[in-house]
Amino acid sequence: MAASTNKRMVTGLFKDRDSAEQAYRSVAARGYSSDDVNLVMSDETRKRYFSDSGPAETELGTKAAKGAGVGGTIGGTLGAIAGAIAAVGTSIAIPGLGLVIAGPIAAAVAGAGAGGAAGTLVGALVGWGIPEERVKHYESGIKEGGILMGVTPRSEEDAEHFETTWKTHRGEQIYR
Repeated sequence: MAASTNKRMVTGLFKDRDSAEQAYRSVAARGYSSDDVNLVMSDETRKRYFSDSGPAETELGTKAAKGAGVGGTIGGTLGAIAGAIAAVGTSIAIPGLGLVIAGPIAAAVAGAGAGGAAGTLVGALVGWGIPEERVKHYESGIKEGGILMGVTPRSEEDAEHFETTWKTHRGEQIYR
């Protein structure tokens, strides 16, 4: 489950919950689990799309809620992103930055320590093989309410599938 620095992660930015949900389902359909999916979003985005006071009927929503430490309070039938955050052992909320990070990359961010949090996300993403130039675009997209998703594909075929499918589901800045 540790990050592989010699394999490149497929990453994409999704402007709304629906597009992120569809992209997440495309990953799950290829046999990947929530442990394989990295998510980064603002706490404001998590609250808007996946809060315990609103409908969080997807695994993606459960994953997002758990990352903010509210997974246990939601209960009921949650869907894709929410369930994924709940299933991932490592998910963190960074109040100073207003970010929710879930998936294997959360361990890298947590390992960097709470101090210097402003550079932590950039450092963690760059450490995962995402070029700094791209990270800056993602950071901007996250601040504007986007959801960053990343997965390390097991094969070139999976990488191509994610890239194609995510573009179909309105993903932006998709790279591998």
